[in-house]
Amino acid sequence: MQIFCNGQLREINEQCTLALLLSELDLPADSVVAEINKKIIDRDQYTAMRLHEGDQVELIRFVGGG
Repeated sequence: MQIFCNGQLREINEQCTLALLLSELDLPADSVVAEINKKIIDRDQYTAMRLHEGDQVELIRFVGGG
């Protein structure tokens, strides 16, 4: 199935959750804010949040520095 992740088409497994997508992208869940179809998802829902065909996923990563 296909989703859009940060504006790019991406092929994923039909059973894919938001947590699995983050793992595949090597992004730690505690450093990412996720939005699906313009709705911000609470971190405690990442494991249960299944992705669907055509979903628009935006991942915003916090980067520290100084």
